[in-house]
Amino acid sequence: MTIRLRAHHLLCLLTYVGKGYSPAFTANYDAIAERLSRGEDILLVSGPDDVCAPLLDEPELHCLNDSVIERDRLAARDVGVLLARPIRAGARLSLDAATLASLRAAFSAGVTREACQGCEWASLCTIVAAGGYRDVRVPTL
Repeated sequence: MTIRLRAHHLLCLLTYVGKGYSPAFTANYDAIAERLSRGEDILLVSGPDDVCAPLLDEPELHCLNDSVIERDRLAARDVGVLLARPIRAGARLSLDAATLASLRAAFSAGVTREACQGCEWASLCTIVAAGGYRDVRVPTL
């Protein structure tokens, strides 16, 4: 199978440690992290993805907010530059050890963090990165 991810979730998965918006969200993200850890490939999508799935029934769907769409644009730009390939809907990506290491090094250095501005999880992600990505659910493969 393939995991459907929006661009900014390429950054979120780097620091995911099992915290989220709700128990259903966290259980879903844990399952996605396990699939990524087994090497399942990624299909980049525009808009809500597999991570967003548990939130799609909420009355205020933040997954469609302009700020989230802008987060996707910035993440796609920065990750694309880092990986030297287009990051856009329809592209496929595999997270091997080298790619994860490169993404995490850039994240720690702040190179790919512009998309994180204004995100409620940014401080937690900074702490996780500063701690050497200890306890992340998608370990370096």
